[in-house]
Amino acid sequence: MKKTMKTASLIMAAVLTAMSLAACGSAAAPTKAAGSSAETSAAETTKAETTKAEETKAADSSKASGYKVAMVLDSSVSDGGWGASCYQAMVNAAKDSGWETVYTDNVATADFATVMTDYAELGYNLIFAPGNQYTDAVKQVAEEYPDIKFALLNGTVETENITSILPDAKQIGYMAGALAGLMSKTNNIGFIGGMELDTTKAKLECYEKAAKKVNPDIKVSSAYAGSFSDTAKGKEIASSMVSTYDVDVMFGDASAVDTGAREALAGSEGRYDIGQPGDLGSADHKIIICSVVTDNAALLKACMKDVEADTFGGKTIYGDLSNGCLSIGTFSNLVPQDIQTQYKEIVDQIKAGTFIQ
Repeated sequence: MKKTMKTASLIMAAVLTAMSLAACGSAAAPTKAAGSSAETSAAETTKAETTKAEETKAADSSKASGYKVAMVLDSSVSDGGWGASCYQAMVNAAKDSGWETVYTDNVATADFATVMTDYAELGYNLIFAPGNQYTDAVKQVAEEYPDIKFALLNGTVETENITSILPDAKQIGYMAGALAGLMSKTNNIGFIGGMELDTTKAKLECYEKAAKKVNPDIKVSSAYAGSFSDTAKGKEIASSMVSTYDVDVMFGDASAVDTGAREALAGSEGRYDIGQPGDLGSADHKIIICSVVTDNAALLKACMKDVEADTFGGKTIYGDLSNGCLSIGTFSNLVPQDIQTQYKEIVDQIKAGTFIQ
């Protein structure tokens, strides 16, 4: 049976129910805004839980729009990679429009639909699912709550209340692979995926093609962690690739797993990583030599505008180099100037569609 948004009294009942469930150790529900005594109490009650929810104000009260967006995440918003970047994208997208933001992170796959349902019951205007591993849960809850809108990153679903946000996975793979091929001194590079998702497989395929295009002697080692949150697994895989295959440049599509891989690389001399989707490095970074940056904030903001204009759904919003949604991040000083120049020229070719045809 399809469900519509509840009245204020039912929403309040859902809040009380959610708080009660949180105290019993079930999947986490959103807490009150920062600074309230109720939030402090709830935080103390759920301190030992593996999932949590935290609400933030996206803008000052003078700009408040009354709209609210929630993110459900299977890793952590502080993972230093995918989760952190997607959370920041949501906050940045909401900031100018005065939307309120809330998230629940470290959510188990079996609980995706439950947490989304909690947010739908509370009347959130938009639920952000930052990866196509959430597709089944999004489709299920979206059908039950036709008045709630869903933004599905890396998705392929288009319904009246689901919009897919789709950065160009092939271009991302090409960009990372070209830099890895240019920077590798051992001619051995690595790739770690979280799950065998279509977008991740496309990135790996294009990563390998681009690396071999710039360096025909390149060999690529790849593995899937079976997780987006297992930092230890990322460290284990990367350590094995370094010791067994002499991998010296890595690229990951595995969120917190990538953080573990970088920990392993930090333990060896001359081992580097390429970040995504945010600009994770800096000029003096010793591990991240550059990042492939996806402007998920711009893509998500387009969804928010559609919600406000009542034109949401039934489409996919694409992001690539041509519309500025993909870009080169900050180079580490470890990348020689001539390689930086060569790499920028290659990225221009990727943008024009002439690099690999």
